[in-house]
Amino acid sequence: MELFPEAMVLVAVVRSPRDWRWIQTHQAYRIPVRYAPPLTPMVDFLAFYHTAAFEAERWSVRHYAPVRGHELVRRRDVLPEEPNHPRAEELYYLLQLGPLRSLPHPLFSRRWRRFTFLLTTGERLLGAQDLSELPLEGAERQLLLRPLRETRSWLLDIGAMSGSSHRLIRWDPG
Repeated sequence: MELFPEAMVLVAVVRSPRDWRWIQTHQAYRIPVRYAPPLTPMVDFLAFYHTAAFEAERWSVRHYAPVRGHELVRRRDVLPEEPNHPRAEELYYLLQLGPLRSLPHPLFSRRWRRFTFLLTTGERLLGAQDLSELPLEGAERQLLLRPLRETRSWLLDIGAMSGSSHRLIRWDPG
């Protein structure tokens, strides 16, 4: 899937080369549900922001990948080698990714910025010269969030958990 202008893109932080290797190996990205942006299950693409731990590639976005699907899992199921981790029982979105692709040109942050996620579009990601040009604000952000507010019945992938499986729950706010 090609990155199209109207695509909803979530720019996610990759904190370490170890995490980047995990993403590349598993073709997936994990996000704790309690910290996930509301639109996480609906994004079309993920783009990856590398922190200072990446030395020469620090503070830049160089890669993106299409999101193929998502599931709700416990951390212990995603990282079985860390069964005693303090957050082992917490719920995570596991976003399944298509092939990693390189941006036509790296997107740097000219000023150091601290963030966890940025919501943007394919058009902005491909056309930006600096990370500060990515976030959607004001009317653009409201336009993107409107379908969530207008939908009276949503399928939520939270709720009854048993083992590593889950059930979808229909919620009708009205």
